Amino acid sequence: MSQAAFRVPSNPTVAVVGATGAVGREIMTCLEKRSFPMARLRLLASARSSGQSLPFRQQAVVVETLDEQSLKDVDIALFSAGSGISKKFVPAAGSRTLMIDNSSAFRMGEKVPLVIPEINGSMAFTHSGIISNPNCTAIIMAMALWPLHCQVPIRRVFASTYQAASGAGAAAMEELRLSTKAHLAGQSFTPRVMPHPYAFNVFSHNDTVDPESGNNGEEIKAMQELRKIMGHPELRIGLTCVRVPVLRAHLVVTSVEFERPMKPEMAREILTGAPGVRIVDDRAGNHFPMPIEATGQDDVLAGRFRPDYGDPSGHTISMMLAGDQLLKGAALNAVQIAELVSGRG
Repeated sequence: MSQAAFRVPSNPTVAVVGATGAVGREIMTCLEKRSFPMARLRLLASARSSGQSLPFRQQAVVVETLDEQSLKDVDIALFSAGSGISKKFVPAAGSRTLMIDNSSAFRMGEKVPLVIPEINGSMAFTHSGIISNPNCTAIIMAMALWPLHCQVPIRRVFASTYQAASGAGAAAMEELRLSTKAHLAGQSFTPRVMPHPYAFNVFSHNDTVDPESGNNGEEIKAMQELRKIMGHPELRIGLTCVRVPVLRAHLVVTSVEFERPMKPEMAREILTGAPGVRIVDDRAGNHFPMPIEATGQDDVLAGRFRPDYGDPSGHTISMMLAGDQLLKGAALNAVQIAELVSGRG
């Protein structure tokens, strides 16, 4: 089915699927802050959340139970309820509803565009009813890598990510709060959401580890998705993802090798003009991108540009990035896609 079959009206009926989750709530906030035009907002979630009321545009919107009939009158459905739910409700969406999906269910599908509006927004118009929102780590990295790649092609990326509890959802954020409180009080705490103690600890990302490659699911997703987003299937990427005891916003430390020499000053200049990127690069004040300053911000922060002295050729630079996983890494990007397909992007 072609994109023409999914003509989005100027005032669409919009549904947020998974409305009571951390990303679902952020989607609602983005829709409100950005004055997204709509005829109606419907909030959909599991039966246990049904009946709750959530505020939107100075009104209380009641959460409804998601079922096979829920999407009948919906023009745009913003899904943030996990891969299983997304796959289950593809048939229910039918030929009317455009799904903008925040899960990993369809991201690597050949006919499913994986979209970051600032990078490959035109791909949003090649959909067949589903547009995928990329992995949060891939989005944060791509926002800086793409403008650089457009100027000097990238040959290799090596990165470590320091990922906040927000990436694992509201329950993980609450576990971090509770475990930190218990630790400071000298009390024991048994983790239920994370596989290891979270307070004052750093551990390998909690996604499943592939026994053959040794990579975990987060690393695999981010590497594959970066290649697809950037249209660079042969891009060499090495990625290590860890969880850190931060409530919200991820930090990425990366080393990027280019086909030609790249100076830190040039990278800084390129990213100064890049949409959705803000430079935080104060050597004198030792002030560089931090999760605490990225939290609640739409932009990805970029800074600490310096030569990678492991490469004497001058082709490689190091830099730091920070981005709010719940905003540009998830909810904001999804709403920007909705704006794009409805003619507002």
